[in-house]
Amino acid sequence: MPDRPRQGARAAFHGWRARRPFWGGLLLALGGGWILLTEKASLKVVMHVGMQGLAGYLLPTVMVILGLLILFNPSQRLFYSIIGILVSLGTWLTSNLGGFFIGLLLGATGSCLAFGWLPDQEPRVSRRSRRRQARAAAAARAVPEHAEGTTA
Repeated sequence: MPDRPRQGARAAFHGWRARRPFWGGLLLALGGGWILLTEKASLKVVMHVGMQGLAGYLLPTVMVILGLLILFNPSQRLFYSIIGILVSLGTWLTSNLGGFFIGLLLGATGSCLAFGWLPDQEPRVSRRSRRRQARAAAAARAVPEHAEGTTA
């Protein structure tokens, strides 16, 4: 009995994930989270240093928020992804070289994935499935021709 609700929840999550740029939003949020983790200065020091230190915390926080907005409001994904790539590139100067390049790359990749995501597409068919369908179609075409030749 416990297997049934889990399968229903898994199917519901899969359906929810399929209707939005899931990986783009997730990578953008993870990139912002990584950059926040690499910041070592406390908030007291940042406030004392000034705007440059504050931007080191502000830009990755905006990245996390944009990643979540892409996940939960995919209709505005183009705007969020453009702002996300600009903010990700801005962390190069403000946040330890974009979280030692890792957060910068995660944020840029996530923004590009969200920008390129197209809703309402048919699911992609794997190469293996396409080959299997082509073989089945070729076999179906070959069987009537062979059957006609034997009956005549």
